[in-house]
Amino acid sequence: MLVSARHVVRAAAAAVAAALLVSGCSGPFPADSQDSLARATGGTIYVGATANPPWTEVSPDGAVTGVEADLVTDYAESIDAQITWVPGSESVLADRMKDGELDIMIGGLTSKAPWTDKVALTRPYTTVRGEDGKTEKMVMGVRPGENALMASLETFLDDQDAER
Repeated sequence: MLVSARHVVRAAAAAVAAALLVSGCSGPFPADSQDSLARATGGTIYVGATANPPWTEVSPDGAVTGVEADLVTDYAESIDAQITWVPGSESVLADRMKDGELDIMIGGLTSKAPWTDKVALTRPYTTVRGEDGKTEKMVMGVRPGENALMASLETFLDDQDAER
């Protein structure tokens, strides 16, 4: 049986492609580009908070309270993480998210938040009626590219919604 050089090259190329495909798919999915969930689990999670009652309130001493602060505190407990709160305006926190200084951002963000070039928004975890009577979808922000952290937080928020 005669095998042509072209068949040998094709077979070798297919074997290399298969090896690359298998090695590229061997990591965890979803993955964090900066290992945020792995670092936060059993460690520290950095949460930016903008004052926007009743979602988030920031006292002069830096203490953070409110509906979303309680949710994030419960989430942190679920992954055995300590929270470092970072108060600030939405624009400042969005820049810090883009720079990788924060893991989560809260403060009454809606699905219409203008920071999507700097912050990845979770799925809506609840809906409310705005002052104009229109429905608003409440979300939280996660550092872009941190898909495992996003999935973990969304699963936690879904579970909280199911318990209500």
